[in-house]
Amino acid sequence: MRAKLGIAPIAWSNDDLPELGGDTSLQTCLRESREAGFTGVETGGKFPKSAAELRPELETFGLELASGWYSGTVLDAPDDLAEEKDKVASQLELFRSLGAACLAYGETAGTIQNKRNAPLATRRRLSEDEIKVYGRRLTRFAEHCADAGVPLGFHHHMATAIETEQDLDWLMKHTGEAVGLLFDAGHMRFAGGDVLRVIDKHGSRIIHVHAKDVRGPVIEGLDRNRQSFLDAVLEGAFTVPGDGAIDFAAVIQRLADVGYEGWFVVEAEQDPAKAPPAEYAKIGYRALTAALTKAGYRIEEAPV
Repeated sequence: MRAKLGIAPIAWSNDDLPELGGDTSLQTCLRESREAGFTGVETGGKFPKSAAELRPELETFGLELASGWYSGTVLDAPDDLAEEKDKVASQLELFRSLGAACLAYGETAGTIQNKRNAPLATRRRLSEDEIKVYGRRLTRFAEHCADAGVPLGFHHHMATAIETEQDLDWLMKHTGEAVGLLFDAGHMRFAGGDVLRVIDKHGSRIIHVHAKDVRGPVIEGLDRNRQSFLDAVLEGAFTVPGDGAIDFAAVIQRLADVGYEGWFVVEAEQDPAKAPPAEYAKIGYRALTAALTKAGYRIEEAPV
């Protein structure tokens, strides 16, 4: 089984909280990612939006483009999806040109993930019937992305309409195979789900993995009727594998058991002043490398 190790620039700066690492350059993010051992990165707000600009930046540091977030609004889109298809077009072209594994689709219609004054308990909730309708529309959008050469990996995410294990179960039930799953252990644990059970149920749909850990005492101590997702980030809810509450050796073994191969991307929204990104990147890399090796994965090196 093969594995690639990537990292998301959210460790250095946060698009939803620009005050966290906003002055860190893209070149610093890329250089320190490579120095930590990673061979790929995901896009963020600081990244160029064209292949002509981004390719040389990646090549300078010997990095591949693993994936990147897309703020989708298919949930509230008209059935023809015309505007959504227009909105995603340039990102699909960029990702196809640079060989990204997938589009990391996050459903942002009605999201409160970027609202400091919106408590976690007020996030949008959908019934199974509503998810059934959404699932049909999302499947058509995923088929459009696949036709453009970029698979869609759905990212369940705190403070969005698809947050919990139940939400995800319904979504997987009511979407076609074109909708892949971007599995994020940190977000699922934060949402109260059983991360190993989710892998068991939906392992065949997983096409991308975010290796994000959580600090148990922080998420357990949150007042979800008062504190927002961004409050949780600022309090240190997330961290890298090897520094949190999730047993990543067990997670990766379970992913191996269901036959997952591909990217494992370290992602941890943190305050870089409190958690120096270069240091934490190395912690995450060491923990993942050890767990992947133990589970029998062959870790691919950077392209020459």
